[in-house]
Amino acid sequence: MKIKTVLTTLVALGVLGGLVYYRLAPKEEGEAKGPNEPGVTLYTVVPKDVAVNLNLNGAVTAIRTVDVRSQITNTVKEVRVREGQFVNQGDILFVLDTRTDKANVEKLTAQLLRDKALAQDQDRQFARAEELKVKNFVSQGSVDTSMSQRDAQVALVASDEAALEVAKVALDFNTIRAPISGRTGVINIFPGTLVLPQTVSLLTITQLDPISVQFTVPESQLAKLQAALKASASSEGASNVEVKVPNTNKTVSGHLYFVDNLVDPASGTIKAKARFENSNNDLWPGQFVQTKVSLGAIKEALSVPSKSIVNSPNGKFVYVVGEDRVAKQKPIKELYVSGEFMAVEGLSPNDAVVVEGNQNVRPDAKVRIITPGASKANAPDAKGAVTASPDTSSKSNAAPQAMSSTEKDKAPLSPKSDAQAPAAAK
Repeated sequence: MKIKTVLTTLVALGVLGGLVYYRLAPKEEGEAKGPNEPGVTLYTVVPKDVAVNLNLNGAVTAIRTVDVRSQITNTVKEVRVREGQFVNQGDILFVLDTRTDKANVEKLTAQLLRDKALAQDQDRQFARAEELKVKNFVSQGSVDTSMSQRDAQVALVASDEAALEVAKVALDFNTIRAPISGRTGVINIFPGTLVLPQTVSLLTITQLDPISVQFTVPESQLAKLQAALKASASSEGASNVEVKVPNTNKTVSGHLYFVDNLVDPASGTIKAKARFENSNNDLWPGQFVQTKVSLGAIKEALSVPSKSIVNSPNGKFVYVVGEDRVAKQKPIKELYVSGEFMAVEGLSPNDAVVVEGNQNVRPDAKVRIITPGASKANAPDAKGAVTASPDTSSKSNAAPQAMSSTEKDKAPLSPKSDAQAPAAAK
């Protein structure tokens, strides 16, 4: 019994001694995690151009829409168009009853011929009066009267010509033509319908190609919007606006052509329009579409992941880690948000910014750099950014990867060695 007790005591003392040695063994700097060194991942800041885009909600609007109405009171004789038909400018849409207007034109034509004949007779009478005046057979008063009658008849001919022109215009109003090219809407009349001026429109024609998209832009982007408008005009309609066709994966490109002359004080926005070619009728008036407006690019911008930015009462900042693994605060100014990244001011190229674990970092304190797996570290994301900085991580982890035999002896035991310590003590 005493031997068993002694052996048990020795084993317990051996285990306790191994644990004490493991905890109190000296550790070289950089080889083991210190008690206050949080683990972080880094992102290396690289200068690159960042496109400035605005994602907005837009509405498709027709560039031209015309309500077709009758200019005279008459009865519809023919309807030569169908609902939903594409028509060209000048195509005949409706024909009204022309009998009355045709008769009026013929009447005024005959009246004009009669008055022209009388005008010719007055010319001859005036010529005779002048000859007789030379021979003193008539007085000057008779000559003046003949001249007045001739002038009155000439004026009457001019009046007849004007009346005939009015009658021809009224006759032409009986044939209603398409004022623009486009697609017809609902037809509201039929043969036999009495139409009146300034009543319900006969139909509506909407131009579909080209077509426009209207959207509102925050007034803070007005300067960039005006620059984009100027660039679009100078490059003869270069594409700087894209819309996504509803319920499809198709996008259509167009160019900015209009910016309103007034900022809405209630909403702080300004209206703008872009023009699109629409030969396939992908866009339809009244649709709501997702619109992306390109406002240029920020040259050589420094971008960081949005989650690396820390908010504080003194402003926003990021933690930058140097070669000594010390994290320092760097205040930044936001320029533009692009997806999960943000272009900022206040950083330098090749700065190693803390991305994950910044909630545990303290200013001017050392951190432990975590290197993801090689497959993840070298794989760029959708933005072309690397998840962690390969250069910075390789420097911070160089010591653990190449240890001398002396350092291996001083290195902490692994959990497996810890489990074998009692056996060695025994």
